[in-house]
Amino acid sequence: MKIKDLFDYKYGVNLELINCQETKDRDDNSVNFVARTSNNNGVVSRVKLIEGLNPQKAGTLSLATSGSVLSCFVQTEDYYSGRDLYVLTPKIELTLEQKLFYAMCISKNKYRYSYGRAANKTFPEIEIPELNVCDSIIQDYKVKTITTRVKENNLLTDYTNWKEFKLSKIFKMERGCRLTKEDRIVGHIPFVTAGYENYGVVSKISNSEQKSYYNAITIDMFGNSFYYENEFKCDDNILVLKNVNLNKYNAIFISTIITKDKYKNSYGRQYRQKDYNNHIIKLPVKNNQPDWTFMEDYIKSLPYADRI
Repeated sequence: MKIKDLFDYKYGVNLELINCQETKDRDDNSVNFVARTSNNNGVVSRVKLIEGLNPQKAGTLSLATSGSVLSCFVQTEDYYSGRDLYVLTPKIELTLEQKLFYAMCISKNKYRYSYGRAANKTFPEIEIPELNVCDSIIQDYKVKTITTRVKENNLLTDYTNWKEFKLSKIFKMERGCRLTKEDRIVGHIPFVTAGYENYGVVSKISNSEQKSYYNAITIDMFGNSFYYENEFKCDDNILVLKNVNLNKYNAIFISTIITKDKYKNSYGRQYRQKDYNNHIIKLPVKNNQPDWTFMEDYIKSLPYADRI
């Protein structure tokens, strides 16, 4: 099946943000402005409605055919579109989960348009999975309600009350155990190894000899850092960091800071235990200790924090 078989497509309203009136108001007289970006669901601003110009409808997919080519998103609110954006409308009724699945499938074809190639003429011919394949994949997933409320965030305006900490002084660290691909037993527990894609999860296993972890931050051999709230297992390319104060909000704060240092391990240098022992990050403090509450509040204050 091709995109054109499942979606009707048309060129958007082709606006320039500079010619729109930006606003912070969220009322019946304003809509999101979606541009050719791969960030923030494509939303770059909020703008006033233009008399006589109807916005694209919520529930459609926005598709960039230049810029960040083939960035495809489900828009859950009415919106105006910028240059080189197409609007995809399902020919049949689709659930939100199905729309998100197809947006992901379409975006995975970005590699076809490297080196400045645009997709405005060829994207309708891109192959996408049949509906029965889509349904078999998403049947175990439920999507939270998506909002696009942008909150005022003035928390990170003063960095004077921050302090350097060695990771080894904050966390209890363990290394995962080696497990080759051949020895993995298919199961339901995510198995994490080194890599940036899919949070490092490469399969699901049931190997009982592999220790399970929960509510932990990981660092892999490339310096990538992620947080896992639920049960996972990992191999010896992963360092697991634990602290009783961790929750999904302050852990995201810290793992983001850790990942910012991954450039130190470029050109084939691996992040190992000696690097961990010497790794210093700077965090907000309270009573000379990491301010876990501040970090949590900061993440909660970000746009789309309700989706975490």
